[in-house]
Amino acid sequence: MPSAHLPAEVTVRYWAGARAAAGIESETVAAGTVGEVLEQVRARHTGLAPVLAVASFLVDGIARDLTAQVPPGGTLEVLPPFAGG
Repeated sequence: MPSAHLPAEVTVRYWAGARAAAGIESETVAAGTVGEVLEQVRARHTGLAPVLAVASFLVDGIARDLTAQVPPGGTLEVLPPFAGG
């Protein structure tokens, strides 16, 4: 009997205004590119879309664009712009 494959998962961590818009600090979603992961969280949290449009993204601590792969078990951090930084 073939084994069932569970989708690989990544952690999405929200900071500042992104955390407020999502209503949570972090969550787990299926792995993919940054853009694919963001599509998933945008669908879960409708108020998050405006923040994602202006946010920066780190994959395991390194700045990445929407085409970058988020490796299984990795972390995608959503950092909205903030004053004073």
